[in-house]
Amino acid sequence: MKATEVRRRAFSMPLYSPAYPPGPYRFVNREYLIITYRTERAVLEQVVPKPLEIIDPIVKYEFIRMPDSTGFGDYTESGQVIPVRFNGEVGGYTHAMFLDDDPPIAGGRELWGFPKKLARPTLKVEHDTLLGTLDYGPVRIATGSMGYKHQAAPRETALRAMKEPGFLLKIIPHVDGNPRICELVRYHLEDIDLKGAWTGPAALQLYPHALAPVAALPVLEVISAVHLIADLTLNLGTVAHDYLAVP
Repeated sequence: MKATEVRRRAFSMPLYSPAYPPGPYRFVNREYLIITYRTERAVLEQVVPKPLEIIDPIVKYEFIRMPDSTGFGDYTESGQVIPVRFNGEVGGYTHAMFLDDDPPIAGGRELWGFPKKLARPTLKVEHDTLLGTLDYGPVRIATGSMGYKHQAAPRETALRAMKEPGFLLKIIPHVDGNPRICELVRYHLEDIDLKGAWTGPAALQLYPHALAPVAALPVLEVISAVHLIADLTLNLGTVAHDYLAVP
C-alpha cells in the first residue's frame, strides 16, 4: 500500500477494520438522567485542569442511554461532568465516563479525548422510578434514582444547557510513553431535537473503587435532577489549549 493511500484511509485504528466510521455522529432518542450535586471544592481543584475555571463546587452525574447512534450502535454510558468556565465561556468538563460498547470507547478516546473505560451502566424505568446504575466488574459504584416524569422541566433551560460546549483532556502517548498529544478539546452538540424534559425528586449514591473512583467526588447534597430525551448530532472537536505548546 502506498503512503498516500495509508494517509487517506487512516482515520481510525485498525487500518483494515476501523472501530468506528468517520463522523459526525447522529443519535436518536438519546435519553439522559442527570443528577446535579454539591461536592467539595478542594477535590475539584485537584482534578480540573487549568486553564479551566471551577464555577461552583458542583458535579453533574449522568446516566445516558443511546439506543440508536451512527456507527456506534446501541449502548449506555455513565459518568461525571463538572461545570467550568473557559475564557468567559461556560461549559462542562467531562471528568469520568464508563460504558459498555467498544466502538464508542475507541472513538471517544481517539477522536475527542473522552475519558472512557469499559463498565456496565444501565438506565431504565422501574415502575414509578427512573433508575440508573453503574457496575465496574462485579462491584456497584453508582446508583441514581428519580421520580419518573413527576413534572415538566423548562425546555429552554434544558436546551441552553445542552448547547453549552463540552471540554475534554485528550492525552495520546508517543511510542516512548511520553505525551505526543496533550490538549484541551472543545466540542458541541448540534441539531438538537428535544423531545421531552422532566424533573422530580432524586437520590444518588457513589461507592469507592480503586480503578473507578467516582466516589472521590463525594455527594454532599443532591441539588436537582432532570430526565431528557432528544435527537442530536455529536460534532468533531477543536483544540482549545495545547499543553505541549503553551505550558
